[in-house]
Amino acid sequence: MTKSAKELVEAANAVVPRISPAEAQDKIAAGNVVVVDVRDAPEVEKSGKVAGAVHVPRGMLEFRADPESPYHDENLAKDKTVIVYCASGGRSALSGQALKELGYHEVYNLGAFSDWVDSGGAVDK
Repeated sequence: MTKSAKELVEAANAVVPRISPAEAQDKIAAGNVVVVDVRDAPEVEKSGKVAGAVHVPRGMLEFRADPESPYHDENLAKDKTVIVYCASGGRSALSGQALKELGYHEVYNLGAFSDWVDSGGAVDK
């Protein structure tokens, strides 16, 4: 049975908890967290990213997150709490689900970058 993009995102949201910018701030303050921006490069260049976030485009996430991949990013470690976000929350939901399937245990979806900005969250330009 085929699924729509909406159904895929709904399924991802069922396994990856959505958190508010305030909850994300608390987790970041607690430490051992990596924040991952999964938007495309032009989006990040235009608006900046969450301060300290690692930029990993959605299309490269599985390769950057897998320690067996030659493209692995050392910032992505399974013992860290991972907070993902994008422009609206859909790509970050799918990203969070992929990370869970790769064995990451504590993964959260911050949702939209604009929510972070609107809440006064720090941004790297």
